[in-house]
Amino acid sequence: MNLVSANEPWLDRVPSDWPPSRIRNVAQLSPGYSDGVPGLDEPCTVVPMELVSEFGAIDTSSQQRAEDINGGLTLFENGDVIFAKITPCMENGKGAHVSALPTRYAFGSTEFHVLRPNHGVDGKFLYYYTFNPVYRAYAAENMSGAAGQKRVSSRFLKDTRLVLPDISEQKRIAAYLDASCAAIDAAVAAKRRQIEVLKTLLASLITQSVVHGLNQNTVCGNLMWAWLQGVPKHWRYGHLKRFTKRIQTGVTPPTANPEYYEAGAIPWFAPGSYDGDLELHSPRKLINEVALHDGALRMFPSGTIFFIGIGATIGKVGMISAPASCNQQIIGIVANHDFLPKYLAYQMKIYENIIPGIATATTLPIFDQVKTGYLPVVVPPKQEQQTICEYLDAKTADSNLTVVTIESQIKTLTAYRKSLIHECVTGQRRVSDEDVKRAEAQWPSARNLRN
Repeated sequence: MNLVSANEPWLDRVPSDWPPSRIRNVAQLSPGYSDGVPGLDEPCTVVPMELVSEFGAIDTSSQQRAEDINGGLTLFENGDVIFAKITPCMENGKGAHVSALPTRYAFGSTEFHVLRPNHGVDGKFLYYYTFNPVYRAYAAENMSGAAGQKRVSSRFLKDTRLVLPDISEQKRIAAYLDASCAAIDAAVAAKRRQIEVLKTLLASLITQSVVHGLNQNTVCGNLMWAWLQGVPKHWRYGHLKRFTKRIQTGVTPPTANPEYYEAGAIPWFAPGSYDGDLELHSPRKLINEVALHDGALRMFPSGTIFFIGIGATIGKVGMISAPASCNQQIIGIVANHDFLPKYLAYQMKIYENIIPGIATATTLPIFDQVKTGYLPVVVPPKQEQQTICEYLDAKTADSNLTVVTIESQIKTLTAYRKSLIHECVTGQRRVSDEDVKRAEAQWPSARNLRN
């Protein structure tokens, strides 16, 4: 295989037998109806940006009468290639080769460019060409517009350089990438399911340990609360407020006073700080001590449990390992002498899946500090609490280590997928019929993607 310079920043070296062209020569940008205007009652598929995935899938389940569709939406049809032009959708890979519309026409987001391939280019190959992560990184460097609203211009897309093999090789490359990417995506999905299973098993283990203890021979009794059955009889129980010094929401220092936020040193947590770990490590801001002096900040001691009481992440639990503050969406729970803070944090974890179902529903789900005080808890002797914490710490560390390993494997697979697409569509890796057969043997259903 003879590679030559493409004289293009993102293309690098390309096969000498692939002639150069540009997208405008092989595809029509923003095409019109191919078969006449739809009737007023004709159903059409409606595809907003959120119904297009970052891996080429389109949800086509939403349909409307042509008369009821916003006239400003972007038309596309089977065979077209759609390409998100706005940041960050473009960088994330939103786009697709349209191949399975249930209607003649579809209308999508105004933030899509639409390319209609002509006889010189295979539609799926053109999709992979524009999906190519190396190309999208180059497109991102050439966006125009204000920060946060940057777009790939029509001119830039039309002028994009292509090097095109003959149509049969394009189809062969596309078929190979269909099968290979499908296999990679299936492997990634399986690994993500492994992570979810690990998280579910750990959550179950936490519940089992903090409610039933570690001694399987302990005589147990049933409490009035459904999720606290089988508690060892020598454990105490009651409402949370009986075993705490303080249950109180945080506050947000007024942003109108910028001095509060300058060169701060006091950690201030918000719902965005939660990453699944028991301990919180990522404050959203560092607040100046002036805010504390002015009474605009509410401090909590080390070992406080921060419990989200409002919003989409209601019920999430974390613990601080140093004095810190939080916003008004978070309820600080300070344990009294009956509880080891970490044990209480582990026990509050059992409420993460319960609270969303019992919170008051308004515009946002709410579970206030009064209701929090009435949550039932069980209180083992301190030594048992310590033993349970040590056991759960070890199990959590093991689980987290396994998750990190799986996430590293996912990262490797994702990187390979990106490099594979780039190498194939730019000719750095040539694809034979045997390559396609082997790939489709690994993922037979990929053949259907071409139909």
